[in-house]
Amino acid sequence: MNSLHPSWMLFATLEMGVPPSLWILAPFAILLGAIALGPLLTPRIWHERYHIFSVCLAIIVVVYYLLGRRQGEPLVHALQEYISFMALIGSLFVVTGGIHLGVAGEATPIRNVVFLGIGAVLANVVGTTGAAMLLIRPWIRMNRYRITGFHIVFFIFIVANVGGCLTPVGDPPLFLGYLRGVPFLWTLEHLWPDWLFVMGLLLVVFYIMDRRNFRRAPREVREIETAHETFQIDGWKNSFFIGVILLAVLLRGWGVPWGVPEVIMAATAWAAYRTTDPRIRKRNDFSFGPIQEVGWLFFGIFATLVPVIHALTVYANVLGHPSNLQYYWMTGSMSAFLDNAPTYLTFLTLGLTLHDPPFHLLNSSEVALFAARNPHTLAAISLGAVFFGAATYIGNGPNLLVKAIAESSKIRTPGFFGYIFFFTLPILIPILALAGWFFIA
Repeated sequence: MNSLHPSWMLFATLEMGVPPSLWILAPFAILLGAIALGPLLTPRIWHERYHIFSVCLAIIVVVYYLLGRRQGEPLVHALQEYISFMALIGSLFVVTGGIHLGVAGEATPIRNVVFLGIGAVLANVVGTTGAAMLLIRPWIRMNRYRITGFHIVFFIFIVANVGGCLTPVGDPPLFLGYLRGVPFLWTLEHLWPDWLFVMGLLLVVFYIMDRRNFRRAPREVREIETAHETFQIDGWKNSFFIGVILLAVLLRGWGVPWGVPEVIMAATAWAAYRTTDPRIRKRNDFSFGPIQEVGWLFFGIFATLVPVIHALTVYANVLGHPSNLQYYWMTGSMSAFLDNAPTYLTFLTLGLTLHDPPFHLLNSSEVALFAARNPHTLAAISLGAVFFGAATYIGNGPNLLVKAIAESSKIRTPGFFGYIFFFTLPILIPILALAGWFFIA
């Protein structure tokens, strides 16, 4: 998920007492199951009532912490995280909805590969959320006549996740590491071989699959549906608003209190919506439906995550002294289903604590020293958090929003389990396993 505010460090820096009861972990599991099975078993009821279901599960956790444990701090910080998350992803959704990118030429497999490669590079400049929101609509249009679920899945793999591991701006876990003292250029210096390896393999696999898809499309359909759009950018002035949003993100690292960047993002989205030509949004098939769905579902996810992250942090120390490869897989497997930002901080804290002599998360100079002395451990944690965010729809914030935008454009996307069983397990995980073996083990 894409959260910005480092308030989840509460679990890594404050004493939370005894671990939560095991039963309170159930709401998170139930919500995941509902997201996966609801659209399949009861699609009409799910689409009409999913927001009520999400809120009810959130209330169970709220009551547990307020009345059962009398600890309101985790809930307050979770609410701050949710507001920060929605401010970023919502503002980018609105602003990019006012930019219409025209992509010239037929959507051949090689053009698609180049497009995804450009998106991966752009993710390091405007973040995975910014790149995904800016490029998903032209990606859908340029492949309209033959687009299938794997086009959406690989877009999520590459643009919304893996692409953004070279700079702290690229993905929230890396940004939190930067806030805590990891040098800005550390990620580019240490992670580029892994990025190049994983990106290369993903693009090769995509090219093979897309070439088969391209050959099956009748040529007369290709000629009618494509190659008529010229390269142009309508609404390019909204790029200024994207810059303002990115500046608001960076303000967090300059000591600006929570709430100020979020207000700036919201005001920027309002200004962009009011000043954008409505005809551009109409050409983009823009509606608020996708962001409403993501907002309600992630409200429940952020709330029900509180006891899960709490338990993870309490029991982290029983892991002993993990190897770098174990750090990679533990951070990755948990980032696939939990918020990758607190997961990153949890294992970064564990690595700092187990170092001899121990380092401290809140001391930026010690974190920088840890990054210099233990680059392979920090690389394992960083790559696990970023790469494995692509493993499920809820692994990173843009994933579910990309899916919602695609479905609003009448594109059939894989379900929650279909995504995992048909794409994550047979394609993504083997590639990430090879990367772990070659570069971390």
